[in-house]
Amino acid sequence: MEPVSLQDFVCALDPSSLPRVLRVCSGVYFQGSIYEISGNECCLSTGDLIKVTQICLQKVVCENPRTGQTIEIAPTFHGHFSRLTGPQSYGTLEELLSAARQHCKELPICFMSTRRMTTEARVVPEDQPLMLEDVEIYHGAYHARCVLHTKAQQLVLHLPLSQKGPFWEWEPGAPRPLLQALQDPGLNNLLFTCPALPWHALILRPQYEVQAVMHMRRTIVKIPSTLEVDVEDVTASSQHIHFIQPLLLSEALARGGPFPLTTEILEVPEGPPIFLSPWVGSLQKGQSLYIHGLASPPWRVLVSTKGRKVPRHFMVSGAYQGKLRRRPREFPSAYDLLGALQSGQPLRVVATKDYEGDGVESPGFTSLAVGDRLEVLRCGQAHGAEGRDIEVLVCQRLSDQAGEDEEEEEEDYQEIDEDQILLPLYCSSSFVEEMNDGRRYSLEDLITQFSLPCEVKVVAKDSGHPADPLPPFPGLRLEEKITEPFLVVSLDPNPAVCFEIPPRWLDLSVVEAEGQPGPPAGPLSVATVEELTDAFYYSLRRLPNFENQPPPRPPKSQGLSGQKKRSGKEKGGQYSQVLELQEYPLLPKPKMKALPQSVKDSLDTYSKVSAHKKGLRATKSNTVDPDDDEHDYEEVLEQFRNTL
Repeated sequence: MEPVSLQDFVCALDPSSLPRVLRVCSGVYFQGSIYEISGNECCLSTGDLIKVTQICLQKVVCENPRTGQTIEIAPTFHGHFSRLTGPQSYGTLEELLSAARQHCKELPICFMSTRRMTTEARVVPEDQPLMLEDVEIYHGAYHARCVLHTKAQQLVLHLPLSQKGPFWEWEPGAPRPLLQALQDPGLNNLLFTCPALPWHALILRPQYEVQAVMHMRRTIVKIPSTLEVDVEDVTASSQHIHFIQPLLLSEALARGGPFPLTTEILEVPEGPPIFLSPWVGSLQKGQSLYIHGLASPPWRVLVSTKGRKVPRHFMVSGAYQGKLRRRPREFPSAYDLLGALQSGQPLRVVATKDYEGDGVESPGFTSLAVGDRLEVLRCGQAHGAEGRDIEVLVCQRLSDQAGEDEEEEEEDYQEIDEDQILLPLYCSSSFVEEMNDGRRYSLEDLITQFSLPCEVKVVAKDSGHPADPLPPFPGLRLEEKITEPFLVVSLDPNPAVCFEIPPRWLDLSVVEAEGQPGPPAGPLSVATVEELTDAFYYSLRRLPNFENQPPPRPPKSQGLSGQKKRSGKEKGGQYSQVLELQEYPLLPKPKMKALPQSVKDSLDTYSKVSAHKKGLRATKSNTVDPDDDEHDYEEVLEQFRNTL
């Protein structure tokens, strides 16, 4: 095949013959373009091979052959087109007959007039198809016997040969819609007429979008047919050519396989790593990557360590088989209690820091002492200082154990004082959850039965993960549940040792490999715990689909306490002792209480706190983990001792 322009090749192309392989004979380069303009390929080099897979009609440009004016119509244009056989019009019927004789055309001849004609029988509108059947003598002169086809009947008209036009010759047949008219062979040299357009004769110039595959191009290449490039059809001689098309892991996931799939890594995305695992360094160009399929279950849990100055962060798979035990949650303020309150689930806490009430003397507001036991009921509103409404927590003050039999839960939570108290959300006291739960849970049971965040301790490691890093930590915080598809993959030379890759955050570019070994025999060992880098962890926490993000805390009300502190500063040093006592208050009412014995037994990392009527004394527990530096009960008691 001789080289032709891309536009001519596409216009004459039969879509049923696709795909076709083309070789670029004369390349084209648009200066200043970076391979794409408006999503289309605009730079092709001489010798490039293109495998055309599909052509799509974008628009049709209609051109007036006399003036060169153009208008664009969409592929959904509803007008009908009739083909004109000649490139010129004729002034009279006699000129039309003479041209037909010169081209050895026989009667009948189909033609149309671009002007309205008045005859004895009727008025013929413009662009009305007529058929000239013969020339005969009518009223003593030569006339053209023409037939006018209407919906109701056929009319015979006698038109003098001197009848003025202009007249256009057209091929017989019903007018065709746009898409059928574009199928005419030799389209570039044909004239058409359409009553819905302002010109009596026009040339149709379609513009297509060519979709093709090129070597080492990951996506389908889109080329405008009007690109000034010459091509040659080499389909017959290119059967042995294989077009390598890169594939992203996200694309393999979106198309659903087929899995398993053997690939070769073409490119590893740049940027900081997301995991601290050793397999991250093994992801290199040219490495064989075996994709086993979709990981199950599709959800993960973000986990952070507790009790260390520098926390570590992990992503734990839903397939984790370790056993966990719940730990009491810590709440720095009453506002954090509000976030943990769940409908239908009782929340009982113990105060671990005194609170004097900030001078609020409205009914229902009260102060707290270390060891006070509360049950959080609901959120509400109350009148605070300066007569304005503030948000509060409605709580129930609980008594100590009614007897010495601490093994019965009903006696542990016997309530003597039925009065409800109100705590402002800005309450500066801190709390620890009161619980008596020694059960061992699986990760799935914890996620199902309790809301996140949740404090846990791993008491039995995952038997399928010998290098489980979670059991040594004194405490873990389950923060977020992430539902994200992962792919189970492995690398040579250990195809049975698998790990999971999230295509959303680690989208490798691969190519399907041929002649590679099949899937490994036997069970696969998949790591269920991956340690995250700090940068990736905080980027996950910023994602908008994390519903459990703690909201910002409300501003603390100044109240009467703030007024007292400001007045004390203005009056000078004579009130310095009063201000010091406000910072570490001594509350005569209610009296200091000890933490319940049930809380002491459930916390192996917390200090023992006991209260007496005439004093307060604390002894540090021997079971406190040295790394657990987040519990400040001893510090609070030491401050009380210094104040006294």
